Amino acid sequence: MILDRIDDQALRVGIVGTGFIGAGWAVVFARAGCDVRLFDPAKEAAERGAALARDIVGRVPVAPARGRGNIRLVGSLAEAIADADWVQESGPEDADVKIRILMELDAIAPAGAIIASSTSAIMPSRFMERVPGRARCLVAHPFNPPYLIPVVELVPSPWTDPEIVERARAILSFVGQSPVLVAREVAGFIANRLQAAVISEAISLVARGVAAPEDVDACMVGALGLRWALMGPFETMDSNAPGGFAAYVGRFGDSYQDLVRDLRVADPWPQDALDRIEGALRRRRPIDELPEFNSWRDMMVARLRSLVASEQGELSLDLENRRPAPPPWS
Repeated sequence: MILDRIDDQALRVGIVGTGFIGAGWAVVFARAGCDVRLFDPAKEAAERGAALARDIVGRVPVAPARGRGNIRLVGSLAEAIADADWVQESGPEDADVKIRILMELDAIAPAGAIIASSTSAIMPSRFMERVPGRARCLVAHPFNPPYLIPVVELVPSPWTDPEIVERARAILSFVGQSPVLVAREVAGFIANRLQAAVISEAISLVARGVAAPEDVDACMVGALGLRWALMGPFETMDSNAPGGFAAYVGRFGDSYQDLVRDLRVADPWPQDALDRIEGALRRRRPIDELPEFNSWRDMMVARLRSLVASEQGELSLDLENRRPAPPPWS
């Protein structure tokens, strides 16, 4: 049984697709001491992904708690998932492609293996229905970079066995992630719907001449983001009124609902606004400096999580019970 092997750190993981997300998943599992095998049919992409994963394991200022696992690049799909306990599909964001990949994975993966897809927006019912072993398939949507952003959205299809969902929760918690359940299929799942609302209004503010791109970013970095790094929107509301959430709603609910009606933007992403935002970003940071910026991002997120850990005694959160979950590193 998969759960029986968690304690002895013998978890075997096959990752199919070695882009940023596939490589990030490799880091997540390797830092938990797992045996990780990577495969991508595009040889150059496979080599880049494996090199990236190994580089991140050595570069990101996070120390593994259980000893570093093995990351191996293999030459075939069968070799990648032979004896795997967990198979992570991280292929192109295309439902037809995912149908083909999952059909092949299901045909050759061990009977006890969980098959998870990294899709960020495609509802599982669109590409899992035809898979004979669809009961063991579900979406496990990570956030970039997965090795630093702990939440993973678990999205079962209508045919996913509930036991698979619980086993997936246990495994992801073991490797240091914070799984959340999307109980009912919805386009974009949870986080991307929240993100889409914020991004679309941000672009609209630029399009209407309300604010420059850098000022919109500053409002998030220097205001909302500071709180949202520590608490969600409901907890923020709860903490912003002496009487808690109910008092906040009673005091500000009407004005917020008036504001929400005004937020219904018919054309939220006009091209001229996108061009202005791109110009502002490139003046701030040339495109060839993005890799260096991403390294800075990784370092700062790791530091933020370490700060939270030192102050609150927690690193990844049990989001249901607001209790510490076992951290993936010491």
